[in-house]
This record gives sequence, C-alpha cells and structure tokens, in this order.
Amino acid sequence: MSNFELTGRVLYLTEDLALLDRQLAGERLTFDPLRPLCNSVSTDELTPAWACYYYDQTLARYCLVGLRGGKIARDSVRDGGFQVIVSGASKGCGSSRETAPYAELACGVRAVFAQSFEKIYLQNCQNIGLLASSDFSLLERLERGETVEPGEFSAKLSPISRAIVEAGGLFAYNAARLQGALAPALPVHGARAMTLAEKILARRAVRDAKRGELGLDAVAPGDALFARADLRFSHEYVTPMADALFRAGFGEAARVADPDSVLLFRDHLTFLESVMPAPHRALGLLEQSRELASVQRAFALRHGLRLFGEVERDGEPAGSEAICHNKIIEDFALPGELVIGTDSHTCMAGVLGCLAFGVGSTDMANAWLTRDVRVDVPETVRVVLTAELDAGVCAKDVMLFLLALPEIKQGCAVGKVLEFAGPGLSRMSLGERATLTNMAVEAGAFTGIIEADAVVLEYLQEARGLTLAALEARVVRADPGAVYARTIEIDLGQVPVMIAVPSDPRSGMPLAMLEQRLGKEVRIDIAYGGSCTGGKMSDMDMYASVIREALARGLRVAPGVLFYLQFGSQRVRRYAAERGYIELFERVGASLLDPSCGACIRAGPGTSSSAEQVTVSAVNRNFPGRSGPGQVYLASPRVIAASAIAGKIVGSLSD
Repeated sequence: MSNFELTGRVLYLTEDLALLDRQLAGERLTFDPLRPLCNSVSTDELTPAWACYYYDQTLARYCLVGLRGGKIARDSVRDGGFQVIVSGASKGCGSSRETAPYAELACGVRAVFAQSFEKIYLQNCQNIGLLASSDFSLLERLERGETVEPGEFSAKLSPISRAIVEAGGLFAYNAARLQGALAPALPVHGARAMTLAEKILARRAVRDAKRGELGLDAVAPGDALFARADLRFSHEYVTPMADALFRAGFGEAARVADPDSVLLFRDHLTFLESVMPAPHRALGLLEQSRELASVQRAFALRHGLRLFGEVERDGEPAGSEAICHNKIIEDFALPGELVIGTDSHTCMAGVLGCLAFGVGSTDMANAWLTRDVRVDVPETVRVVLTAELDAGVCAKDVMLFLLALPEIKQGCAVGKVLEFAGPGLSRMSLGERATLTNMAVEAGAFTGIIEADAVVLEYLQEARGLTLAALEARVVRADPGAVYARTIEIDLGQVPVMIAVPSDPRSGMPLAMLEQRLGKEVRIDIAYGGSCTGGKMSDMDMYASVIREALARGLRVAPGVLFYLQFGSQRVRRYAAERGYIELFERVGASLLDPSCGACIRAGPGTSSSAEQVTVSAVNRNFPGRSGPGQVYLASPRVIAASAIAGKIVGSLSD
C-alpha cells in the first residue's frame, strides 16, 4: 500500500448539522479537538438497509445517506472530493455489513478517523484496504501537508491485522499466506487458566494452514491467529457481495471448501415488496433486491450448498423457512464449535456454548476457501446473574438494563466477549438466554456466550436426537482462575421492566420513569413482536400470556394501532399453532407474519412510513432509520403486547 498524502478534503461528521451542510456545500474545516463530533454513527447510517441492495461501486452514491435520519443527500459524499471522514466514538456500531466501509472507499475516501471504532467495522476496513485510526495526530499531520506511511495507521494493531493493512487488504495477505510466503507467528504460552471463549479458540486455532493442523495449548487476549470455523453461513443480503469478492479474489474456477458446513439463507428481504416505498421503487431498488436472491440461488447451485429459502403453505407463499439465527440454534450449532455468519447477530448461537460471531463479506469470501477466519483473541467480561427475576420481567429487560449501565455505555465491553454466568441463568429458558447472547453485540461486544448446561443438553437431545454422552463430550467450560477484564454482577431481583428510547439500544430506563421523563404518555401507532430477538418460542409464550388476559377482559388491539406478530421460524409457528396461540393472536386483532427479518431492517410489515409514527418493538436495535423514519422504542414481548392493547406504552394491562 502506498503512502498517504492528503490531496482532497476532510469531512467532519459534526453534531452541528448546519456545519455539516456547509462542508458538503464546499466549506473546508481543519481539526479542532473541541468540535463536537457525531458519536455512534451506525452502519445503518453509513449505508441504510435499502442501499445494501447494491454491492458494487454504486454504493458510492449512497455513502452516509442515512446519517441522523437522512441528513446527507445521495452523491453528496461521492461528489465532495473527500479523502478523509472524521467522527466521534463508536464508529460503525450495529450491523456487520461491509457495504458501510466499502461505500466510503468507493467514494474516494482513503482514511477514516474516529475516537473509537466498533470491532466488525474496523476489521472490515482493514480487509478492504481502508485506513482507520483513532490517532488524531495523524490527521493533523495530513492537514499540514505531511505524507503518512500506512504502517503508522497500523502500528498498534496485532501482527496479523498490521500485516493485512500493510498488504493492502485481506485478499492480498491471504494470497501470500496460502502460498506459504507468509506464516503468521503462533502464540506460545505455558499452561494458563482460560475463559470459555479462549478455550474454544485454542482448540480451533490453525497451527499449519497447508497441513490443516489445529490446536494450541493455550491462547491469551491479544494473540493474533486464524481459527477453523465449524459452520459458515450467509444470507441474501450479503452472499452476492461475498460471491463477487470470492470470484475476483480466487478466480471463476475456485470452489467452496467443505460445502456441507456452509449454509445460505433467504430470510432478510422476503416481504420487502409489500413495504417498499414509491421513491425506492423509482430508483429501481425493487429489481435490485430481487437480483440479490437470484444471485444467491445461482451461487448455491454452483457450489452445491444448502439454501433455506422461501416456503409455501397450502400452495401459497409463507415467508422464509427461518431467520438464519433461529435456524442455526434449532438445527446446526453445537457446544464447543466455532460459528461465523455474515450478520452481527450471529452471536445469538452462543447460547449453546459455542463461539459464534459476525464477519463481513471479505472475511466470509476468504473463509469459503480457507475454512478459517482471523481472530485477535478478545478479553472477556463476565456477567454474573444472581437471584431471580420478578413477575413480568424477562431477559429483554435484563439486556436493556445491562446496556444502560454507565460502564457499558462508556465502552467497557467493546470488542470483548460477554460471558454470561451465575445462578440466575438456571431459571431462564433457552429462548430467554438466547436474548442475552443475541443482544451482546448491542454492547459493542465481540460476541456473547453461555456455558452449555443441563438446559442446553436437554434441548439438544430433544431437538437433534443426540445422546447425552455425545453432547457432554463437546461441552467446553471455563477454567477456574480464568482472568476476566471485568466482572459485572446483576441482581435479577433489582431489574425493572425496561424501555429503550429512540435511537439507541443503550438508552434504556425503567419503564415506570418514561412518562415522568418525557412529561407525557407515549401513544403508539405500531406494536411489533418479531425478529430473531423477539420471534422465539419463549417470546410467543409471553405474547400469548398477555393476550389471553386481554381477551378475558374483553379487550382487543386499540383502535388505530397496527399489531404485528412475526415468527422466527416455521418451527416456532408450528409451536404456536399446537398451543392455540394463533387463534388467540387473531382473535385479539394481531396481524400474523411468517418468518423473515422484516421490520427490523425496514423490509417488511411493521415498518414505519413517516417520521411522526411511533413504534414499540421487540427487535434488538433502534438506530435512526433502521425500521423506518419513525421513532422506535425497544421493549420486551410483554410490553409489546400490553401496549398494543392499551394504545400507548405500558408495562402491563393493569397500568
């Protein structure tokens, strides 16, 4: 990679949006440490969900068009001559979509600066050759006209990450690695107590890429290595971009290695056509979205891969087979495995005691050929749950409570593993535990994980038909004396019913304080219960308990409120049907939706259509514009159902 000399402009993403407009109109700014910069610029803002229907240079036209609900017009960044983009803390939070840094690079941006970066976004930057740094002295030097070497951007990175940056990206690095020209030094440690994640990484670490030798005696935080994935999956939103990268990087004749351990899903855009607004149709986005599914289907056929796509019931379309995360837990992941997927909520599978995390398109394209993925061994934060939840409080409340803790909001979990433990877990169902691991990424964490116990083994015996002995042989447990970066203890009895206000999942507060804080009750237009987080069997149990009570009182969905319930998989739908829930849901006035990611990514019913609309939602994140232009509050399944009946956000039917 060549040295960097600033010949273009610097775009400062300022909290002062008028100042942002002036920059886009041509005004030049220089670095000012006192200038407030936008924090938590999410990947949804860098490239909104609808922009991701493109996966080529077209993305340059849509760079940052989602910022703060749509403050930047199409082509503005591309046509502004910007070589550097600068923002505040937590740049790239949210989705794992590689389209975000790719759009910046396609605009001619050479480097991005931020006070801090989220892990997946930063790794995606490194993979595609977009320089990234939190060292603002480099920015000042560039503005003074100095030339900066790429090595100065990578000086504090792990050896592998540094080599990738200096090679110009992951493909260039891996080409040399596979030829034996590069052999990353392996960590060497004496015996040491390891956390759950460290033990799994030690077992799956690649010792010799050519010979396929795996396993190290020990690893420790900061070690850089490649680890063999047991399971690799992607969905139609990302597969086409990864396929294009795969063919460009390895040639048209290249084939996916070990295809039986690769899964594809058509689960994100199944219902998109029913909600796509007219302006997006006018841009040709409907045809572009259809292309994603067809390209993925062709990729599956070319490589002989399993594709879980759309299904029919009684001869009619019935959504997807499942949301990928739900299906991975239902049928595939096992304790002790390493699972990677092209989605940030891949971490949900950590509920089974496996190490599961999201990766970008370039990482997946490489993993299709090499079967491995690079990892900088993360530190672990242990979250110990004690006591027992009060009636009406559930795992979603626990996560909103955790995310609102000052240390989490200040970044103590960023890039780390959240290892959930403690006696309080034993009283939680598998589905409730999955909410904990699913939302670990909302803390900026690398992933979430829970040691497999009797609850997990009993579930796997029943769901997969595996013997107890076979399952127990797979279980990995943290060592006594393992070192944790931090331990957070939560007394479940002190967790209240929570609500996260727009537009950040870390903005949680006790629901009882909401009206007092806002000075008014919060009337709603939409109540949405679904997504991988809110569409599980345990979630259906909670919706049903509230709805049953409502029907007993002669209540139905409030006038003017749209109440959607969406199943996370066809198995969850069958579960609901067997228990009579579907009849309950329909009697109360809910609209039932077959499996799909849907409203969570503005791609199905439950999406807002105007800024004035208010939604209370069971999804996992509420960044600006993610579920439509309206305001989104995050809450538990019980709150969703009760609010749909009341017409305003309430904790129960008695409120």
